Order: sequence, then structure tokens, then C-alpha cells
Amino acid sequence: MGPLDGVKVVELAGIGPAPFACMLLAELGADVLRIDRPGGGLAMGPPELELVNRGRRSVALDLKNPQAVATVLELVASADVLVEGFRPGVAERLGLGPDACHEVNPKLVYGRMTGWGQDGPLAQSAGHDIDYLALSGALHVIGRAGGPPQVPANLLGDFAGGSLYLVVGVLAALFEARGSGRGQVVDAAIVDGSAHLTTMLLGALAGGSWKQERGANLLDTGAPFYDVYETADGEYMAVGALEPRFYDELIRLLGIDAPDRYDVANWPALHKLLTETFAQRTQAEWTELFDGTDACVSPVLRMAGDHPHLVARGTFVDRDGVRQPAPAPRFSRTPTHLDHPPARPGQHTREALAEWGVTAVDDLLASGAAVQAD
Repeated sequence: MGPLDGVKVVELAGIGPAPFACMLLAELGADVLRIDRPGGGLAMGPPELELVNRGRRSVALDLKNPQAVATVLELVASADVLVEGFRPGVAERLGLGPDACHEVNPKLVYGRMTGWGQDGPLAQSAGHDIDYLALSGALHVIGRAGGPPQVPANLLGDFAGGSLYLVVGVLAALFEARGSGRGQVVDAAIVDGSAHLTTMLLGALAGGSWKQERGANLLDTGAPFYDVYETADGEYMAVGALEPRFYDELIRLLGIDAPDRYDVANWPALHKLLTETFAQRTQAEWTELFDGTDACVSPVLRMAGDHPHLVARGTFVDRDGVRQPAPAPRFSRTPTHLDHPPARPGQHTREALAEWGVTAVDDLLASGAAVQAD
């Protein structure tokens, strides 16, 4: 059983960071019940490939129907957590805002996932991961000297600045509620989380060891010993030889005579030398040379790679014919698990509602307030 065994979570289905957060909670052992709209919503592909929906069952409810709203409140009455990712005010208009939910369950932790937050001038504005990163300053630091900011897919905003902060907030509030007997609202905004991720860099900026300019710093490709280099076959190697002893190992294994790295004036020449050197062999050849060393050099693999280290740890698993990451982190005594593959919207409506103690399930289905997928 996972460390969150016994925790019950109601998820009002959304996109991006809220589903990812609920995936994490489910993999940690929580019983997460996903409330989908009949027919589902915006998706990146077919339901069985919506991997962020794995680990939990799906119930389809028409939240415009008062009977469906009453059903959600019935679920909330026995839940520990509710997670929603609507724009501010939408849950309240549906009759499922914090006040309505706390009326039936004062201990409920109410997790809210938005881009801009529940208040502020932009709270009601549309936005996506890239917008929140842009405003927070996190996007500005990613890129090479003289070039534009580079977009890190939606990993840094949606999932790092959004999902993970929501999960931390929910778990902290859940812990507090066990002692106080009172729930509370967790306002997780991607713009806040993304800004929070820049904490170390802002400290370095204040101390004079970081510059606002891209590609001019130790960790943003400014330093030639912290960068990626193209190989003879058009692939790449990542170099992270920051510490002197790791750098010395890098230079020794490359077999080159390098200029003094501590003189920043030498960095362009060193960058050129490393570029020319890595271009002389294939990625596989460099990987064989550096594997197991302390030079901090690794191949830049495609997604779901099969490096021996990943294979040995089971970092990726094949489930229902789909290669996907295994749950993380890992626990010594209460392992994480993947109980349910991604479900079709409403696939478990009848069984899950009955299991959670909802009465008159057949009447709900007959009225159209609930839908059971084929």
C-alpha cells in the first residue's frame, strides 16, 4: 500500500497541471476519483494514451445538472481532498466552491490549480505555461547569449511550477487538518511556483554572481564546461563538469590541452575547443568513454531512453503496450504503484459511485446526470 493509502481525493477533471498532480497523489496510494464531463474534454490523444490520467478511475457527471452537483457534494462529504483547475469563480458558479464543499466537510483540503492565481489583475485572463513562465522571469533565464528565450516545453511551468507545488500544498494542508480538524484552500498558481523556482538565481543575482543576460552565467551555457556539444553523428553530449576535479577528469579523458578555465577571457577558446573535440566521435563512442567516470558527461537521449542505468532502475515501464515513466519518488516500505491505466471518461461511473457510497446510482444514470461509458 502506498504512503497515502486511505486518503480519498475528488478530482474535477481539467488539463495539464491538475491531472498531473492527481496522478502523483494516486501513485502515492490515494484513492483518486476523477470527475469527467460526459464525452471528456480537451485531450492530447485517445484516452488510453492520456498518461497523466493514469492511476485512477473515471466517473462522468454533467455538472450543469443539479443532481450531478449534489452527487459531487456527496462524494466530497467522505473525501479528504478536492482538486480543481478551473478559472477563478467557475467552481463557485457550479455550486462546488470551497464554501459549499466545506459546508458538507469542514476537514476538506480544497486544492485549486490556476496559472495566475485566485486573485490579482490577471486572475480572470487566459494564459498558458509559456505566459506564466514569461511573467515570473523563469523564461528569461533560459537561452544562449545573443539569442531569444528558449521554451522548455511545458515541463518547467505546468508541472514543476504548477503540479508539484499543488501536491506539496495539498499534503501540507492535509497534515495540518489531521491535527486541527479544519480544512483549508490551497491556492497553487503556476506564476507563483515558477517565480519560486528562481530563488537560488535571484540570490546569486543579488550577490553579483549571476547576470540578467542569457548565456553569460555558470549554468546557462555561458560556461563551456556546462553545456551540450554535438557529436559526429548529429547527436549530443551534456557536460556538467563544474567542480575542478570533475573538470580535470573531463580534460584528461578528452585528451586535450585546455586553457585556464578560471580566466573568463579563455571561455570562448575553450568552448571552441570542446565543440571541435566532441565533433570527432559519435555519441555512442563518447558514452562508452565517459560512462562510470566522474567527468559529469552524459548522452542527451531521446524520451523514454534505454540507457543501462535507466533499465537497471526500472525508470521506464511498459504498461498496456505504452512506454511510460515509472512512479517517483520511491519508498522503502510503502511502494508506489500503477493500479489503473488511463480510463475512458465515465468508464467506472457505476462501480466507483457505488463504492464511494453514492445512493441511487441507477437513478442518476437514468436522468443523464451521470453517464456510464461503453
